[in-house]
Amino acid sequence: MFTTPIQIRFNDVDQMGHINNAVIMEYFDLGKSNYFTAVGIPPEENDFTVMVVHFEVDFHHQILYHDDIAVTTHISRYGNKSLEVTQQVVNQKTGVACATCKTVMAGYQRSTHSSAPIPDELKERMRQFDEE
Repeated sequence: MFTTPIQIRFNDVDQMGHINNAVIMEYFDLGKSNYFTAVGIPPEENDFTVMVVHFEVDFHHQILYHDDIAVTTHISRYGNKSLEVTQQVVNQKTGVACATCKTVMAGYQRSTHSSAPIPDELKERMRQFDEE
């Protein structure tokens, strides 16, 4: 499982005094970006990449401005041309999961502008990375 610490910014807080639900999606995106960069497919490079085709989020507990949070990221399902990424925003002090996101991502070949199988060697790298 890969962990990305999150620095909460003042403008992340809404009028209710907690982190806005839309901002939490930015945290999940940062976690995915850091994860894929770490396994060797940075979002802005390479001919092969993965792109979001579906996501769903469950909110479990509010996040306040001074909370110490992080996003955990791992691949929960592998397919031929897609994979499912499971992430949580976790309060680092209490261990409470504040939100969970499941994202389906599809393989994409930039040079052909079309879907593409996820290379077996990349799947193996992700599996090994998630076990560390």
